[in-house]
Amino acid sequence: MNKKIHIYTDGSSKGNPGPGGYAIFIEVVGTTYRKVLSEGFRYTTNNRMELLAVIVGLEKLQKKQNIVVFTDSKYVVNTIQKNWIDQWKKRIFIKKNVDLWIRFLDIFNQHFIVFQWIKGHDFHYINDYCDRLSVEASKRKNLKIDHVYEKKKNIH
Repeated sequence: MNKKIHIYTDGSSKGNPGPGGYAIFIEVVGTTYRKVLSEGFRYTTNNRMELLAVIVGLEKLQKKQNIVVFTDSKYVVNTIQKNWIDQWKKRIFIKKNVDLWIRFLDIFNQHFIVFQWIKGHDFHYINDYCDRLSVEASKRKNLKIDHVYEKKKNIH
């Protein structure tokens, strides 16, 4: 662990459920390194895209990094900061998005992470950028399939 990393994320879904996308902006503080990622899915939810953005951002990093995740998703932030995740684990994940929360936990313990909620659509330029990218990703041709969600909803 040597550098501080900021990850900005956003997720979107038109229709919720409907076509969705996520976007990630990663920066190594004090350097010029920046990485931007986005991806779209044909049928998903906003919360799945918000969470998937965080997961993919964390998965792109080497282990044991000092990370601040900035997100406008209260769903993600509250789950961590209010220890909802621990309550859900005790109940064997009765809540939604089990597949993603399990994937999140696999990577979460490999880093030192602080979550910072930022108000969406409030002129935070990196969050606004991620918002635009996530919406654009949801409108691409050949959207990816959110297999777990579509199977659960019996979508073919």
